Amino acid sequence: MTDDGSEHRVSPRALVGAEALAALAVPARFAILNHLLSAGPRTASQCADVVGESASNCSWHLRALAKAGLVEPAPAAGDDARTRPWQATAVGFDFSGDDGPAARIARTALAGTAAQHADALFHRYLARRELLPAEWTAAPDMSDYALELTPDELRDLLGAVDALIRPYVRPIRTAAPEGSAVVHVTLRAFLDPDVLS
Repeated sequence: MTDDGSEHRVSPRALVGAEALAALAVPARFAILNHLLSAGPRTASQCADVVGESASNCSWHLRALAKAGLVEPAPAAGDDARTRPWQATAVGFDFSGDDGPAARIARTALAGTAAQHADALFHRYLARRELLPAEWTAAPDMSDYALELTPDELRDLLGAVDALIRPYVRPIRTAAPEGSAVVHVTLRAFLDPDVLS
């Protein structure tokens, strides 16, 4: 139960396979999926405004994401494909199912795409930060840590952080208090390549 009396549904991530990894090899598709996860159901035209692609390209990417099981048509009035909204099929995705060499390479490529997307999003935020209300610009927007951990401790720490953050994920938190907005949180944890023992 939360302070506002609502209950958090902490949905598991959907385990997806190689086809989904291949679908997300295209950066525009990764951006579209992330936009749907952040903003909720959107049409191809609405996605186009955000990801810098034409509406017809976004429609093509959405069909490819649907074929991979990552998005689906959202309930809508009417059958006009041009105005049909799409939604993510889950509130998050787990790409760890296949551990073959091709899947490992694809996951590494996807991690790079995710990092580039998060960096670009953060730079767009920085470019507009001075236009935001003071209560948002006063909130901390970045932290860096150098932690000394074992692999088991890192897994436990990331699990604890996920358990803390997950109830606030936009599709899960259906009764957010007034004044809430979608906040992007990126967490990267990796061995420091400059301090290898």
